Amino acid sequence: MHDIKAGQAAVEAPVYSHLVYDVVPDGKIVVDRPDILILEGLNVLQAGAGAKGVPFVSDYFDFSVYLDADEGDLNRWYVERFLSLWQTAFRDPQSYFRKYADLSESDAIDMAQGLWNRINLLNLKDNILPTRARASLILKKGADHMIEEVALRRL
Repeated sequence: MHDIKAGQAAVEAPVYSHLVYDVVPDGKIVVDRPDILILEGLNVLQAGAGAKGVPFVSDYFDFSVYLDADEGDLNRWYVERFLSLWQTAFRDPQSYFRKYADLSESDAIDMAQGLWNRINLLNLKDNILPTRARASLILKKGADHMIEEVALRRL
């Protein structure tokens, strides 16, 4: 991020695969002095007890957007997405999540809800929600994914 922000040409970044749930060995993309760079991630606004003088990724942001939604909607969307992937991508033999492909639908729903409760909900509460106040703009989504509220922090 430092090199990109400094205007360095041809900065290489690793490629992440959602299929194998890891960085692709020898995979890279090249970022070459973009006018605008959009960086997406659940925890990119985090700041915490890092080493003194070590910047956080968010230190390089000129503007940040936080997509907010009610916890119940997030839970429902997660289970719906899990079921959609259970019927599609999880069936790929290379998929990290292949182990879930042979579950019955009710077991897939139970698995999704369990993963939400044990991992995603905790991450939401402990790591994601606390970063909301650091965003330049907060967009609140409704149950139908439509933006219902917009809050712009004084810049």
